[in-house]
Amino acid sequence: MSNLFTIGISDMKIVKFDDSLVTYALGSCVGICLYDPVLKIGGLGHIMLPNYPVNNPKENRNRFADTCIPDMVQQMERLGCSRRRIIAKIAGGAKMFDVAGDSSFGNIGQRNVASVKNCLAQLQIRICAEDTGLNYGRTVYFYTEDGRMVVKSFSNGVKTF
Repeated sequence: MSNLFTIGISDMKIVKFDDSLVTYALGSCVGICLYDPVLKIGGLGHIMLPNYPVNNPKENRNRFADTCIPDMVQQMERLGCSRRRIIAKIAGGAKMFDVAGDSSFGNIGQRNVASVKNCLAQLQIRICAEDTGLNYGRTVYFYTEDGRMVVKSFSNGVKTF
């Protein structure tokens, strides 16, 4: 029997075959699904910001793309996953607010997506599906039985990757 685990903001979880993960209300945040198709082990992280603040070591590492993703990979490798097999699917990174002058605050979604892509590239993990950007929120479901990422949004319906 499969379980559905909810991933909150600045949260991350790794699960084994037949369990599923969901994260709600991705606006400028990015949901990162990592999956080993051989072992059917997957993880979902809900990052809020691009870079970990080195001047504040007590911060939650799962809040930041550049620390959450390597931590996810490390946990998956401890369960026997091979980095060469791990694939990524990402969603979110919307521009939720129209800010005068297109300041970095208003463009945090784009910066989050760029940081996620950069981190995955450094780890040599291929992105095989993406639903990012634009100006609407998303909910992401991730299924370890087959690596499916289902993205639901009020304005764009349901997409399966």
